[in-house]
Amino acid sequence: MPVAVDPQSEFAHAVYQIMAAIPPGKVASYGAIAAQAGFPRHARFVGRLMGTLPKGSKLPWWRVIRSDGRSGMTGAAAERQLTRLVAEGVIVIGGRVDMRRYAAFL
Repeated sequence: MPVAVDPQSEFAHAVYQIMAAIPPGKVASYGAIAAQAGFPRHARFVGRLMGTLPKGSKLPWWRVIRSDGRSGMTGAAAERQLTRLVAEGVIVIGGRVDMRRYAAFL
């Protein structure tokens, strides 16, 4: 079943609600968010939606990472993301977060 990446779609609204529910000091993988939204195996669509977030969005985009605990971003964006996680008390070792310890959803 194809999923719309339109930021106004039902899928997008579900993803945004799930992202908003990730508490400080916790993270969620793209795949876990897709599964929580009812669309398992649509992790890439979650990533694409995150890329459409407007600058200054209040959604905690920095709490969404890859399932292996690494940032899904590159360069300065990845550095900003990991810095924000550390500020929330998440321990990052070698650019990786321990998903067993910090995952909001498994």
